[in-house]
Amino acid sequence: MTDTRGPKPPYETYGGEQPAQQQPAQPYHPPQAYPSPPGAPQPGAAVRRPRTGARTTPRTRKARLRVAKADPWSVMKVSFLLSIALGICTVIASAVLWMVMDAMGVFSTVGGTISEATGSNESNGFDLQSFLSLPRVLIFTSVIAVIDVVLATALATLGAFIYNLSAGFVGGVELTLAEDE
Repeated sequence: MTDTRGPKPPYETYGGEQPAQQQPAQPYHPPQAYPSPPGAPQPGAAVRRPRTGARTTPRTRKARLRVAKADPWSVMKVSFLLSIALGICTVIASAVLWMVMDAMGVFSTVGGTISEATGSNESNGFDLQSFLSLPRVLIFTSVIAVIDVVLATALATLGAFIYNLSAGFVGGVELTLAEDE
């Protein structure tokens, strides 16, 4: 084995022997771990060749994450906005449904049947069309939507508190995320 590091100080030589002749100090060049095969480019030339049998499909990276805490303030803000959107959708859907049913004549047909069943010779009976008018339906739906906004926001915030308590005991929900390429 040849030492390529240059001269050694006297305390590093074996048995206190001094080498016969001193070499000038040169920068250290470590030997290669594996010798280059004959005909291969020299270490200074940067030529990269693909490996044979290398995989051509990209490897899917995965990460395991744990949801340890849900911030109740952010849960409250998000649930408030989502429940407002759901309330607006409910009011619009009930208005569209009422208009479709009115155009099909459902209220007049059912109203006539109910008024005949509940009426007598002196009175006309129950008037379903005036009871289920569009303004009344929209007011009722709006009240239900406002109650839904308050309850959904409160329940989601309470759920965040309960999740934080239970995550302290069991560690939370573990998720595995994979990169899709």
